[in-house]
Amino acid sequence: MNFQPNAEIDHEGPVTPYRQLAGILRARIERGDWLPNRPISSESQLVQQYGLARTTVRRAIAVLVDEGLVYTVPQRGTYVAPRAEAPEGAAK
Repeated sequence: MNFQPNAEIDHEGPVTPYRQLAGILRARIERGDWLPNRPISSESQLVQQYGLARTTVRRAIAVLVDEGLVYTVPQRGTYVAPRAEAPEGAAK
């Protein structure tokens, strides 16, 4: 499911809140809100911004980690993963 970067969480919708948040954060990364190797908003900021429990935010981040879009650094935060470069000579 595709989500818009400025979407809000629909607590009554058919998609679980953590999947909605993962989709929103994915869209924000794709839009360029956060650059590669730069931190995304902290868990606390995401909790406040989207009105979700910390465990829900952590599940959403785990989805993005599994997808390879972000990585976590203990005691530092969650960062956007570098984008894979196309091999030289590959069609763009």
